[in-house]
Formats: sequence, C-alpha cells, structure tokens
Amino acid sequence: MPLASAKGIMRRSYATGDPAEIMFVLSLQSGSNGNCIYVETPRTRLLFDAGISGVQAQRRLAAFGRDIRRVDALIISHDHSDHIRSAGIFHRKFGLPVYVSEPTLRLAQRFRPLGPMKAMTFVSGETLQFGDLGIETVRTPHDAADGVAFVVTSPGARLGILTDLGHPFEALSALLSGLDAVLMESNFDPEMLANGPYPAFLQTRIRGPRGHLSNPESARLLRETGTRLKWACLGHLSEQNNRPELALDTHQALARGDYALHVASRYRPTGPFEI
Repeated sequence: MPLASAKGIMRRSYATGDPAEIMFVLSLQSGSNGNCIYVETPRTRLLFDAGISGVQAQRRLAAFGRDIRRVDALIISHDHSDHIRSAGIFHRKFGLPVYVSEPTLRLAQRFRPLGPMKAMTFVSGETLQFGDLGIETVRTPHDAADGVAFVVTSPGARLGILTDLGHPFEALSALLSGLDAVLMESNFDPEMLANGPYPAFLQTRIRGPRGHLSNPESARLLRETGTRLKWACLGHLSEQNNRPELALDTHQALARGDYALHVASRYRPTGPFEI
C-alpha cells in the first residue's frame, strides 16, 4: 500500500515480514549520467556508487528523512565515471568510508583523479559484512578494470544491484533465482541502438560481450529465473537508445509471475521500495 510521498515520488511497500528485518531501497539516480543507490535496514545504512554530486546525494536523501552523514559505508562497483566520480567528495565532505577493489581504485585515480582519499580495498568476488548486511561482490564481464555487481543480504531479504553486466553471463541465472528484489540493468532497445546516432564502433561496444544488457536480454533473464521476486526496478537505461515505456513494455510482454515492475529515473530519486 502507498506510504507518504516526498516531492511527488510515491513510496510503495511490499514488505510483509517483521519490521525489524525490512530492507529500505532508494535509487537516487540511475543511468550513464550518474548512479547512486541507498540501502537501509534498522541497523545499517549503505550507499552503492557515487556518480552524482555530493549536493545531489545529500539533498535527495534528506527529502526522504535520511542524513548522508549517518551512512556506514560507500561501496563502489567499478571505475567508470558515472559510478565513481564523486567518491572522494563523499569521503571528504561527509566522512564516508569508501570500499573499492584495488584495480578499480588504481585505474580511477589514474584517469579520473578523485582527490585525497583513504579507501579500504576488497577483492572482487568476496563477501563484505556491514552490521546485519552481507554484500556479495559478483564479478562481471563489463569493460571495466575489475567491475562487480552486488547481492545485498539481510536476515529477511536478498537484493540484487545488477547493472553494467556486459552480457548474460552464466552465473546470473543462479544468482537471480535467489533474489527477493532486484535493480536490473535494461540499458538499450536493439532497434533504437541500430537506428540511432551512435557510431558503429560504439554500437558494437554496447551490444558486445563487455557492454550492456538490452531490454529483451534483461526481460528474458527475469522471466526464466526471477520466480522469487517481489519487485524489479529496471535501471541504467540509455538516454539515446531506450525509453522507460519501451523497457517496461518489453518486460511486461515477457513477464512471468506477479512481481511489480518499475523504472529507475536518470534524473531524480525512484522509490523507496521495501523488501
């Protein structure tokens, strides 16, 4: 049922379990112009990626009654600017501990200086623990130095943060089958990409094995393996090669099951959702 709204964004709850175990999820922004996701339980608060400005992150969280300075950690998925460019600002301005793999940090500092920052490094593939949340870092074939997706596990729920995936690699199906909710990449429509303004080399990169998932690829994955889902939020949509209504139509045409479908905005917060 709907909860209170903030700046026109409806809050919708899907949780039916113990309130002490509910996971709160808010996409602050999702797309090639910047990515940042907030996840909270009663005991732990995390941000995933820092591709928006510190001011944007602070204001958008405050609109939902959250203080960015109370976040326990910032975790970075990979070295591309739309995921990491403000990590140093989040660290210096708000005092957030930053967790990032060493290859990701090394390449980011080389090409996109982040400023003074004392980061804590993890090895891609390992599981991190923050309070009551376990964070599985899942290696992806995306064209980054050491890219990872995330599975966030609380005592009562499992959330996937699955963007910049490269292609539908083998481990994805098994991973999706164990999730209660997912922020899922649905980057491009194949016809829009083929007929759009991007040059041939960039089209090849996007639809290639180290690029992004298309609407049909994402929809088929959810149809085949997302049987446990309560909701799916489609994310990282291309501005030039996709439209929210097109992504939704493709997924709804292939959907199986009764989970709710949403699209994460490129420009404003989406959610929050609960598991």
